[in-house]
Amino acid sequence: MPNALRIALIAHDTKKDALVAWAKRWERWLAEHTLLGTGSSATAVEHACPSLQVERLKGGPEGGDMQVGARIVEGAVDALVFFPDPMNPHPHEADFQALIRVALLVDIPFALSAAGAEHLARGLVAAGDERANGGAGGN
Repeated sequence: MPNALRIALIAHDTKKDALVAWAKRWERWLAEHTLLGTGSSATAVEHACPSLQVERLKGGPEGGDMQVGARIVEGAVDALVFFPDPMNPHPHEADFQALIRVALLVDIPFALSAAGAEHLARGLVAAGDERANGGAGGN
């Protein structure tokens, strides 16, 4: 996998179905990449998408968001798909706010909604095609 990306997958409980639906739509493409996820998000994606292997980190409330954030800082995550639940308070809200902040600081592509994840995947597919063809704008 010469152009393989390292993609983190995270969803709050009420958004797991949306993450799984997105992963199913993009399963063939995701199978070409290295995936990691927090706790039950990783488990849900693997269960729904048998061709995918997702490295399972701790659950969000147990420090999984911080594990992903640390990997982003280390340069070990290329993109983040994170579906937070904006309608319910979370005891570890500071952790996932820090995760978003780190993604912004390091400047990796990330999506916080299903629509955003669709665009992110399409953009990454197009970027991969450009790399395969020698870069954008080449004749």
